[in-house]
Amino acid sequence: MNMPLNVDTLGESSGNTATTAARRSEDILPSASELRASLPVAAGVERQILRHREEIRRVLSGDDPRTLLVIGPCSIHDEVAALEYADRLSALARTVSDRFLIVMRAYLEKPRTTVGWKGLLYDPDRTGSGNLAEGLVRSRRLLLNLAESGLPLATEALSPFAMDYLGDLISWTAIGARTTESQVHRELVSGLPMPVGFKNGTDGGVAVAINAMKSAAHPHHHMGVSRHGAPAMITTAGNPDTHLVLRGGRGVTNYDAESIGRAATALSAAGVCEAIMVDCSHDNACKQAERQLGIARDVMAQKAAGNHRIRGLMLESFLEPGRQDDGAELTYGCSITDPCLGWAQTEALIRSL
Repeated sequence: MNMPLNVDTLGESSGNTATTAARRSEDILPSASELRASLPVAAGVERQILRHREEIRRVLSGDDPRTLLVIGPCSIHDEVAALEYADRLSALARTVSDRFLIVMRAYLEKPRTTVGWKGLLYDPDRTGSGNLAEGLVRSRRLLLNLAESGLPLATEALSPFAMDYLGDLISWTAIGARTTESQVHRELVSGLPMPVGFKNGTDGGVAVAINAMKSAAHPHHHMGVSRHGAPAMITTAGNPDTHLVLRGGRGVTNYDAESIGRAATALSAAGVCEAIMVDCSHDNACKQAERQLGIARDVMAQKAAGNHRIRGLMLESFLEPGRQDDGAELTYGCSITDPCLGWAQTEALIRSL
C-alpha cells in the first residue's frame, strides 16, 4: 500500500510520530539560481575565473613550468581577516608570478572526524545552531569579494549541493581524504568545470585516489537537485582535469622522493594524469604547522633536481601563526581549526622558494 512521505514519517514506517518528527526539521533555502541571481558575478570576474582555470590546467599538464601553490587558511571563520589575507597574498603573487601560480584557499566547509564547527557555510556565527540561509549569502558574498583581489580561489567540495551555489567562483577544487572514495563525490567531480585534486586515502595509499580519477573522468547519471531546486537526474560529461594530492596518512608521511616516485609509477601504470601536488600540512606535517616549511623546501628541491611530475604544493597559512580554540575573545587572523603558518613565515618561505 502506498503511503505519502512527510517529515513526520520519513525514516520510520511505524512508531511514535512525535518522536520521529523530533529527529528532523526543514528550513527552506533559496535555490542555487536564486542565490546566483541575487549575488551575480560581474562579466570581468567571470572571464578572470575562466582564465584562471585554464592557467591551472596548463600548470598541471606541464605546459606551464610554474608550480601551482594552493595556500590560505585551514578554514575561513572571519571574513574581514580573510580579505586582508587576500590583499597581502595578491600583492605577493604578482611579485613571484614567474615561478608560482598562487591560488588562495577559500574553504567554507570543514569536514569533521566526529563533531565540531562545520564551517562558515553552515554556522556563520559559530553558535552551534546552524544557519545555512545566512551562510550561503555570506559565503557567496565573500567569494565575490575575494575574487576582486584577482586571485584564483580554491575550496574543498564537501556537500555536493554547495557547488551549485558557489562553484562558479572557484578555480580549483579539492576532494578530501575522507570523501575521495565516495561515489557521490566522484559523480560530482565528473560535472565540475574546473581542475580537481583528489587526496590520497586516510591510510596514505594512492589507489583510492587513482580509482576516483578514473571514475570522475567518465560520464555519469545520478540523482540530484536542479539549480532551480527541483529533483533531477543529473547527466555529467566527465572531468579530464583531475590529479593526485599527497597528504600522508595515519601518521605516515609521503612527500619524500621514494613515496612520490611510487605514486608517479602508480599513476603512469593506471594511465591517468601524472601531476602530483604535495599537501605540506595534515599527516605530512603531523599537524605541526611549522613543519610545512621544511616539507615545502624538500619538495621544491626534488622538483629542481628533475622530478617534473611535481606540479604543486598546498600550505595552510593565515595572518597569525598557530591555532586557537573558538570563544568570545579571539586573536584576529588566527585559525580556529588546524594550525597555520603566520604571514611573516609564509612570505619568507615563498620568496625563498
